[in-house]
Amino acid sequence: MFQTFNVTARPEQGPPRLALLRAELEAEGLAGFLVPRADAHQGEYVAAHDERLAWLTGFTGSAGFCAALRDCAGVFIDGRYRTQVKAQVALSDFTPVPWPDIQLSDWLREQLPQGGKVGFDPWLHSVAEIERTMAALEGTGIVLTRSANLVDRIWDDQPAPPMLPVKPHPLDFAGETAEAKCTRLATGLKAAGHRAAAITLPDSIMWLLNIRGADIPRNPVAHGFAILHDDGRVDLFMAAEKLTGIGDHLGAGVTLHAPEDFLETLAAQEGPVRLDRITAPQILADVLGDKAVYGEEPCALPKARKNAAEIAGAATAHLRDGAAMVEMLCWLDDQPAGSLMETDVVTYLEACRRRDNALQDISFETIAGTGPNGAIMHYRVTEETDSRLQDGHMIVIDSGGQYLDGTTDITRTVGIGAVGEEERHCFTLVLQAMIAVSRLRWPRGLAGRDIEAFGRLPLWLENKDFNHGLGHGVGAYLSVHEGPQRLSRLSEIPLEPGMILSNEPGYYREGAFGIRIENLLAVQEAAPMAGGDPERHMFDWRTLTYVPIDRRLIVVDMLTHAERAWLNAYHAQVAELIGPRVSDTARRWLEQATAPI
Repeated sequence: MFQTFNVTARPEQGPPRLALLRAELEAEGLAGFLVPRADAHQGEYVAAHDERLAWLTGFTGSAGFCAALRDCAGVFIDGRYRTQVKAQVALSDFTPVPWPDIQLSDWLREQLPQGGKVGFDPWLHSVAEIERTMAALEGTGIVLTRSANLVDRIWDDQPAPPMLPVKPHPLDFAGETAEAKCTRLATGLKAAGHRAAAITLPDSIMWLLNIRGADIPRNPVAHGFAILHDDGRVDLFMAAEKLTGIGDHLGAGVTLHAPEDFLETLAAQEGPVRLDRITAPQILADVLGDKAVYGEEPCALPKARKNAAEIAGAATAHLRDGAAMVEMLCWLDDQPAGSLMETDVVTYLEACRRRDNALQDISFETIAGTGPNGAIMHYRVTEETDSRLQDGHMIVIDSGGQYLDGTTDITRTVGIGAVGEEERHCFTLVLQAMIAVSRLRWPRGLAGRDIEAFGRLPLWLENKDFNHGLGHGVGAYLSVHEGPQRLSRLSEIPLEPGMILSNEPGYYREGAFGIRIENLLAVQEAAPMAGGDPERHMFDWRTLTYVPIDRRLIVVDMLTHAERAWLNAYHAQVAELIGPRVSDTARRWLEQATAPI
C-alpha cells in the first residue's frame, strides 16, 4: 500500500527533545529558536529529513511552527489543526497558539518583555516572513538573528535527504514543451528588466522543465533549485544521481550543477535577479543583496493556468478516479454497521484506485474519520486511533490519486445506519454551500476572496462556519495544494480560465462529528445567456469530479427548487459518465444513489 497506519510521532518524545534544544540555546546565547514546518524549497510538503517540527513537538500537520524559548514553547497552528494539536503535543511543555489570530511578534513581546535574540535558519523562512516579523519587533529589544539549524544539531537519527530518480513528463500530458515555457517566461523577465529569476519551489521546477520526481511522498517532485535567465537558459541545481534516467530530455538550454553550488552561482549573477518574497528563503536575499528585485515567481501563474491538454488529462483522470470511488462507496454500503474500521475503508479505497495502471501514488494521506474523528479536519488514522464505523455515525472520506494525466482530490461524507436529524440538518447546510459555489457565474477580474462567502452563507445564517479555506488550487500531476489561486478571504489572485480549484465547505463539531463535501472545478469562459448584458465578460465552472452525494443525509425540504435541480442534474451526469466504467454491482448501486430527489 501507499498509505500506512503507523504512529509517526508521540507526545512524550517532545519534552526530552525540547530540553536538548534548550541546551543549545544556552550554548549559543539565544533566547529562542524558530522551528517551522518548512524546507529550503519553501513548498508545503516536506521530506522525512525536514520534518523538524514533528520531530521536536509531535505535531504532524502540514502547516505551523514552534517558537522554542528557554522557559516556554509555543506551537502555532491555524484553525484546521486546533483539535489535532491537543492530541499530538505534550501540553505540559508545549502551548498551542491560535495563529494567525495571535502573531509571532505579539507572542514574543509577551514572553520576552526584556528582549533577547531569537535564532532562525535563513534557509527555512521566506523573505516576506522575516521582513514582516522584524518590522513588527522593531523597538522591542527582541532581535531575529540568523543561526545554524539547532534541531539538526541534536537530531541524531535524522533521515538522509531524498535522492530518488527524476523522469520525463510526456508532452501529451504537459501540452507545451519545456523550451517553449522557458522562452515564454524569459520574455516576461526581459520585459520587466530582470536578468534572471531564482526558483526554489519544487513543483515550479517540475512544471517548467516537464519532469517529475519522487522526493516527497504523495507529490511527484524532486528537490532542486533553478535560475531562469532572460534569454530562456536555465541553470538547474540538482543531485546528479537523480537525473541518470532522463537522457537528453532537458535539452541544451539547461545546464546542470551540484546543489551546493547554488548560492555561489546566484551571488555571481549580474542582476537584477527576481525573488518572490513569499516563496524565496531569506538566505537568497542575503546572498544577492542589492541585486535582488522582488516580484512574482515566474512559474506561479502560468502553472496555475492549465492548458487544454492538462485540463483534458485532469477530466479523464477524474472519471477513472470517480469509478474507483463508486466501487468503494458501493462496497461500503453493503457492510453492516459496526463491521468496519476506518483502516478498512482506506485500504479498500486504495485497492480500487490501484486497478488503474496510470495511478502513481495517492495524492495525500487518505482522511477517513468517523464519529468524533470526523471533526479533526486533517485526521490521519493510525493503529492507535482506528475507530469502528458505528450505527448513527458519519464518516468523512477525503482522498485523491496521483495519475500520470492528473491529480484528484475528493471528499464525501457518508452516513452509517440511521443518522440523527441534527447531523442531517448540518449536512444539508454544507451541501447548500457547495451547490451555491458550483452554480456561480462571476465577472472577470474577481479573486477568491470575492466569491468565497457564497460557500459559507448557508452556514453563517445559522451561526455556523468552518475553520479552513473554501478551496485550494490543484496541480496537473503535481501538488494537490497549488498556489497562488485559492478560494479564501485572503486571496487577491484573480481567477482565470484553466485554474483548477477545490470547492469544499464543511462543518465540524468537536467531539461529535464532521462533514465535508468536495468537488474539483476548473475555471472556464461562461457561455452567453439570453437576456444577459452582452458586454459582460463572465466566468463559470467546469465540474471535474463525478461521484454521488449521499442522498440519505439530505433534508430535502431544506433545498430550494434551484438546488434540487442542480443536484438532480449533477447526479444524472454522474450516472451517465461513471456508470459505464464500473462493475455491474456498482452500476446497480449507482442507479439508486443518483436517483432524482
